[in-house]
Amino acid sequence: MAHPLAGKPAPRELLVDLELLRRRYFDKPDPADPQQRVSFGTSGHRGSSLRGSFNEAHILAVTQAVCEYRKAQGTTGPLFLGADTHALSEPAQRTALEVLAANEVEVLHAPPGQWTPTPVVSHAILVHNRGRTAGLADGIVITPSHNPPEDGGIKYNPPSGGPADTSATGWIERRANELLTAQVRRIEASRSGTLHQHDFVAPYVNDLRNVVDLEAVRAARPRLAADPLGGSNVAYWRPIAEEYGLDLTVVNDRVDPTFSFMPLDHDGKIRMDCSSPYAMANLVALKDRYDLAFGNDTDSDRHGIVTPGQGLLNPNHYLAAAVGYLFRSRPGWSARAAVGKTLVSSSLIDRVARELGRELREVPVGFKWFVDGLLDGSLGFGGEESAGASFLRRDGTVWTTDKDGILLDLLAAEMLARTGKDPGQQAREIMQRLGTPYYTRIDAPATPEQKSILKKLSPEAVRAKTLAGQPIRAKLTRAPGNGAEIGGLKVVADDGWFAARPSGTEDVFKIYAESFRGEDHLDAIVSEARQIVADALRSAPG
Repeated sequence: MAHPLAGKPAPRELLVDLELLRRRYFDKPDPADPQQRVSFGTSGHRGSSLRGSFNEAHILAVTQAVCEYRKAQGTTGPLFLGADTHALSEPAQRTALEVLAANEVEVLHAPPGQWTPTPVVSHAILVHNRGRTAGLADGIVITPSHNPPEDGGIKYNPPSGGPADTSATGWIERRANELLTAQVRRIEASRSGTLHQHDFVAPYVNDLRNVVDLEAVRAARPRLAADPLGGSNVAYWRPIAEEYGLDLTVVNDRVDPTFSFMPLDHDGKIRMDCSSPYAMANLVALKDRYDLAFGNDTDSDRHGIVTPGQGLLNPNHYLAAAVGYLFRSRPGWSARAAVGKTLVSSSLIDRVARELGRELREVPVGFKWFVDGLLDGSLGFGGEESAGASFLRRDGTVWTTDKDGILLDLLAAEMLARTGKDPGQQAREIMQRLGTPYYTRIDAPATPEQKSILKKLSPEAVRAKTLAGQPIRAKLTRAPGNGAEIGGLKVVADDGWFAARPSGTEDVFKIYAESFRGEDHLDAIVSEARQIVADALRSAPG
């Protein structure tokens, strides 16, 4: 059940105390408390100064660890530093710059008062590194993504441009925790000769023509609206509109670290989740004024697409429509370029790939699994159900190896301009041909011991032969696209599937489920998924 205030303005008492938040940034964390140590998840280290999990000591330690890691890897080029509009991003960026300066790392960062999205950092790294074998660039982005206003985050992007893999994040995490109580050397940024202001906006904006057909959008003149949700892309939309002659309105250009303008999310929290109809309520209310509208989360790596006919599109439906459109409209792509999706994304994408005659590459959760394929062009597209995706340039070379919400927004405009049908209409036509998916994700309680067992299950631990009345045809603990462990379990039948994965931060496991037979069949899958997981946990050794 949604919170009574979901989709409504936040009461004043729910707004974060910015003065307290910033003051607590300088508190010392307790390294004996696991919750206050550095912990890299799928998107870097996240936390809050109010919980002792995102403080100056964490940024000092993580940044120093990154400096040592890049030195060990022989990365000697510039480091591109991005940051979003969360309140803790500003002091964290200042701390990071002081450590980078002390390590004499050449840093390129935006001027004061500007912010830099995650995909823009990825783009900058890849453009710098194109054709180079030495002096390679990498990057840091200071962001907790769509998390609530009291949170902060920091993540590292190596020279591949995308999220760091587990070997890198594991090394950085271990070293950062060793440094958590150490005296990390720093110098004032103003005294450094290695820190340089950099224009991120113009290179990214000017290069968009090489990945999206914005001439077609200009010619068709659809009425477009963008809501940055107070995030880091706020300064990008007007330059994009001016450069390409688009009829585009920025409906909200406010930057307020309390995010007081955001409607509350499903659970009554402020969260800049552009895939949530509650958080996107302001933009959905404007759907009939525009031919297409879109929003992005705070670091702009996720997209939310709003159409007049359907409001906020289901992310899985948009990904399927995007795949169907792109692989038919990009003659510069290799005929062997595959479709990439995470294993908890909709099987509608599988069906679209089969219809296109393209290989489907199904990987574990995390965009890092798409990096190599996007780099070498063997993946035309990589997407995940949480509304994150990227794809190749029109000539079949890499654009970004991190999620790019701005790109997916503009692709929706291209789809409308070149076909006369918005992505919602295109998705509906796909589902008329290939079936309509019913999808859900729920949390179920689990002890730390159960979570540990679930993460290491073998397929043999699943004794069930059927799922919601259909024979089980696959029991997966490794992703079929690359053989990597999925850290959980996926069970597949012809018209439905479920996946179960332990949460990295809470005592729950997540069940993702989908049916092509309807809501009742979906409910049956979820019910049997609970029982199958419970039986597997009981019978698994250890």
